[in-house]
Amino acid sequence: MPRKIVLGFSGGLDTTYCAKYLAEEKGYEVHSIIVDTGGFSPEELAAIGEHARRLGVASHTAVDAVRGYYDRILRFLVYGNVLKNNTYPLSVSAERLVQALHIADHVTALGADAVAHGSTGAGNDQVRFDMVFHIRIPGVEIVTPIRDLRLSREEEIAYLRARGVA
Repeated sequence: MPRKIVLGFSGGLDTTYCAKYLAEEKGYEVHSIIVDTGGFSPEELAAIGEHARRLGVASHTAVDAVRGYYDRILRFLVYGNVLKNNTYPLSVSAERLVQALHIADHVTALGADAVAHGSTGAGNDQVRFDMVFHIRIPGVEIVTPIRDLRLSREEEIAYLRARGVA
């Protein structure tokens, strides 16, 4: 029986690569999840779910985290006008924490053996995801193909094209 892995899935290049790679190269049963913190229409969420299914995931889940994200975090950042360098809203970094918390909950609910994300290693998102996973689901393996393999966009595209993914 294949090991279960939960993949934080946006439907973009990196997570599309991860879905195929984890299933075909690593033999995981891939369960994708998208955590909507705002900005997606119902049609976009449906299209992302369909894309995940076409990639062959075992299941795809969409979590509506908009209200919770606003109530627990975003409104305080807005009220406090919290900016990095007096310019950049810190809402994106907080958004990643909310996403990671929901992904970790999904790992627990499914009894998955591993969790994956498509962070490239270039920014701080990887730290936010990994930190939450280490705290909320200790002992669960964290798999990060894009970061670990140091893949370029061109390599990811070539891999996907070779497998019939446009």
